[in-house]
Amino acid sequence: MGHAIEKFALQRGHEIVSIIDVNNQGDFESNQFKSADVAIEFTTPSTAYDNCLRALKAGVKVVSGSTGWTDRIPQLRKDVESNKQATFFYSSNYSIGVNILFAVNKYLAKLMNDFGQYDVEMDEIHHIHKLDHPSGTAITLANGIIDNIDRKTAWTENENHHDNEILIKHERIGEVPGTHIIKYTSPVDQITISHEAFSRDGFALGAVVAAEWLRDKTGFLGMNDMLNF
Repeated sequence: MGHAIEKFALQRGHEIVSIIDVNNQGDFESNQFKSADVAIEFTTPSTAYDNCLRALKAGVKVVSGSTGWTDRIPQLRKDVESNKQATFFYSSNYSIGVNILFAVNKYLAKLMNDFGQYDVEMDEIHHIHKLDHPSGTAITLANGIIDNIDRKTAWTENENHHDNEILIKHERIGEVPGTHIIKYTSPVDQITISHEAFSRDGFALGAVVAAEWLRDKTGFLGMNDMLNF
């Protein structure tokens, strides 16, 4: 993702003043990093929170796409909202197509609230290097369903799930960029919506576009704010 983000940033005329990885963590304190308009953070579940805090402490706006650490997002949101100068943009997925799927998913869930004969489950498929499961995108989709279907109150990866739970199945195959499938199944038919990424370029481009949009913004923001969904 870092290489793809760098490619699109340069193609769109931006200057990259600092690149930080595990080997140069001290550069968060450097003048080069502090001169950045926006930092784009795509790392790992175990490092994302501290990376975001260090960037915000340096006075740099942050666009984050790391998943697997959403339990710490509420605390980060409090930190951002208590600092009127801080700016943080988070999405579990920066693909425009996936964010359209998020909106369609919520709308379909509202319709399905009245049709209890349909049970809903989800499949998500990613490359073998993805560390977390289910994916952040799958969790966002599941929460969109939970918010709109009264009979569903939680998600689970346990095949022996309860009726109130949405089953999320995950697979890790080769270099698959990402596929998400939501299925509503009744005794007589099935309704399916899905999104399949052909490469990681859509995620990288979306993150760069978010960074561009963020330049004159403050606060805790996300794709819904940018796309007006």
